[in-house]
Amino acid sequence: MQAIKQALENTQHQLAAISTTALLDAEILLAHVLNVQRGYLYTYPERTLSPEEQNQFNDLINKRIQGQPIPYLTGHCEFWSLDLIVTPDTLIPRPETELLVELILELPNIPDLQVADLGTGSGAIALALAHERPQWTIYATDLSTAALNVAKMNAERLQINTIIFCQGAWCGALPKSQFDIIVSNPPYVAKDDPFLQASVLTTEPISALIAEEQGLNDIYHIIDEARYYLKPRGCLLLEHGFSQAQAVQHKFLELGYTDVKSKRDFSGLNRVTTGFFDIYS
Repeated sequence: MQAIKQALENTQHQLAAISTTALLDAEILLAHVLNVQRGYLYTYPERTLSPEEQNQFNDLINKRIQGQPIPYLTGHCEFWSLDLIVTPDTLIPRPETELLVELILELPNIPDLQVADLGTGSGAIALALAHERPQWTIYATDLSTAALNVAKMNAERLQINTIIFCQGAWCGALPKSQFDIIVSNPPYVAKDDPFLQASVLTTEPISALIAEEQGLNDIYHIIDEARYYLKPRGCLLLEHGFSQAQAVQHKFLELGYTDVKSKRDFSGLNRVTTGFFDIYS
């Protein structure tokens, strides 16, 4: 059996061909197998793996080489400093999606705000908001029952009980004319997007990734539908692809939203568009 140091060195070389973070991947997977923090691996580098630990580690490394994302292998992903359960039934939360949370928290902190997170998946956005604003009432919807169950598990683990979970498509699962804020990270990848075919996105649920009309169909649907569910001067925030900002802004304005703006993520790419709706006429 291998010692920790040897196991990391060997697997780093194995993973180098498929990952730009080969050593980090190996550390995360080995720490997961041993149920320890990554620092332990360098505090006890000569600690020998048991046969069971070695086999489990080898199995995870082989799955990683085959393209499985780290969060699906460990069953966990961090978002907004929250440890979330993730499964192949849910999209893996991305760091750039935290921009949606940041922008909402910049809005006036009125105690009794009603917020809806559409297509919640693992519950990342809703849980982050509930963690920061426990006095808000937050609805989280998803068409997928399996994804909604993952979100509910995360809420239970984090002891967050201010979220109302609703099964259904987008705003259709919500009570009307009730929300101060509606937020969503909907599917926005086009079917023929070459990035989809060349990345780990192919392992994630296609329904959470791909949309018709060059990735804009679900975004357009939400912009239209949200007008019936927002209170006067309610705010809609949508994540989208970096090349879609102009088209998304145009749809917001076409349907009567005001103060329409696109915000850049940490990479400097237009990632979120926001707008306010005064009243549906």
